[in-house]
Amino acid sequence: MTPHQKLKELNIELPEVSTPGGSYTSVNIRSTIAYVAIQFPIINGEYLYQGRLGDSITTEDGYEAMRLCAINVLAQIDKKIGFDTIIGLNHIDAYFQSGTSWDDSPTVVNGASDLFLNILGEKGIHSRAIFGVDKLPRNFSVGLTSSFTIKAM
Repeated sequence: MTPHQKLKELNIELPEVSTPGGSYTSVNIRSTIAYVAIQFPIINGEYLYQGRLGDSITTEDGYEAMRLCAINVLAQIDKKIGFDTIIGLNHIDAYFQSGTSWDDSPTVVNGASDLFLNILGEKGIHSRAIFGVDKLPRNFSVGLTSSFTIKAM
């Protein structure tokens, strides 16, 4: 099953890709590696899931926020290089801001990992790192960067 078929089966529509908020590109290709700049829980220009995990954002909402970040990664890949170029997802870096007593980041980051595995199958197997930060832009609760190995273009 192709990623587009899997997205349709799961009733997921890829949103419009967001534009960079600075002097960079959203997808940077070096040889056969595509690096996707940080994606936030934004859908068609609407900022979602703003706040701190464990305070104003629940762990369950954090999972959905990270899932939306992964959907935005897929939207960038689909628009900029196409799913057919993907050999595999290499690695994701997940960022979160939380209250002081909250400590369930692996569950939240599974929102991205589960989505990638569901949509990309074996090509979605990846390593990951999770970083708690003091502040994310626009007070987003989470953000996600990724890298993919792609066919030579």
